[in-house]
Amino acid sequence: MTSPPLPRLHIERKVRQNVETALADTRVVLIAGPRQAGKTTLARMFASDDRPFMTLDDAGTLSAAKSDPIGFIRGIRRAVIDEVQRAPDLMLAIKESVDRDEEPGRFLLTGSANLATMPAIADSLAGRMAVISLFPFAQSEILSTPGRLLDRLFDGEEPATGDEAVFGGGLVDVVLKGGFPEVLRRSTAPRRTAWLEDYVALILDRDVRDIANIDQLDRLPRLLNVLAEHAGQLVNHSSFGAALGLSSVTAQKYVAILERLFLVRTLSPWSNNRLSRLIKTPKLHFVDTGLLAALREDEAERLARDRTRFGPLLESFVVSEILKLASWSERRLAFSHYRTKDQDEVDVIIEDRRGRIIGIEVKASATVKPDDFRGLRQLQDAVGDRFVRGLVLHDHDRITPFGEKLQAVPISVLWTM
Repeated sequence: MTSPPLPRLHIERKVRQNVETALADTRVVLIAGPRQAGKTTLARMFASDDRPFMTLDDAGTLSAAKSDPIGFIRGIRRAVIDEVQRAPDLMLAIKESVDRDEEPGRFLLTGSANLATMPAIADSLAGRMAVISLFPFAQSEILSTPGRLLDRLFDGEEPATGDEAVFGGGLVDVVLKGGFPEVLRRSTAPRRTAWLEDYVALILDRDVRDIANIDQLDRLPRLLNVLAEHAGQLVNHSSFGAALGLSSVTAQKYVAILERLFLVRTLSPWSNNRLSRLIKTPKLHFVDTGLLAALREDEAERLARDRTRFGPLLESFVVSEILKLASWSERRLAFSHYRTKDQDEVDVIIEDRRGRIIGIEVKASATVKPDDFRGLRQLQDAVGDRFVRGLVLHDHDRITPFGEKLQAVPISVLWTM
């Protein structure tokens, strides 16, 4: 099944309700996520005569905000401010304003950089700001399905497939497109790749300058290509740096910048005192698999010839879809991965505030064997009653049980529940 180009019509964003709720009780609300993910479109829905919209992508507005941030904010009762990372000093002026007037919903901000990782900003707005993540479209948004997989699994429900599971060539098509709205509107792979190449160039040329001072800006495109070939693998800053003539420390700094810009995402290693020989290294993923495929020059024909290249794409796709599901869930969820020195692993561990755990392993093959559950069984034994379920998500259309709370499940369960 090949999906058609996305028409130019409104697709309901599932985090919209989260934004409405936060504006009702919090002074500052930040919608954070990659450029071109739909933050501006969503934020404009909350703009009105009483809450005017202004964007720092406008040169005049940006100049005013940078030259006199306190004067820029003074006299504004409520506002929507787009791309606020372009004038970081504005955040301190906003803090001063909302400390004088504590009315909820005063400022709705959007940011294409993770401002929560900037200590000065995070500390200044602690307790005053709610951060809501907005990623490129999830499949459940595109298809108007519930998108409640994580909530339903933690509630004890069994996984269930929908009427039309997506597998084979249809799954490859979905993964290669990713979720950026502008990409989904383009009907051919060359047109999608052209947009993504321009997108990366814009971010690396302009947005990096807004959040960091780096000496070797020309290294970032090459670093991004190196990271693309290491997607789904353990982070190795020494190896990344060596490929570009950078030190390990510098490579680590540059990877952190790319993560702050929502291009890549690292999963921390999971730890447990009952298990020894755990590898304590983060794992690297890309936030959007359309972008990852473009960087790797992976297209349907190449993946058909070399199926091994589909695995890293599929794993990043699953991680991205899970992060999207979590972004509108009311549960506070933590994400990590598990790997031992014997190479037993669980690709994604999802843990709620009560310490309950769901383990997910990703396989690009249609066939699943009992040995594919080895890491999940180790995890189940280690956490005992806290283990909710272990799933091997793979390229198939049926659910197959492999033991108590262990099942092989189609990838499309990510959007059919």
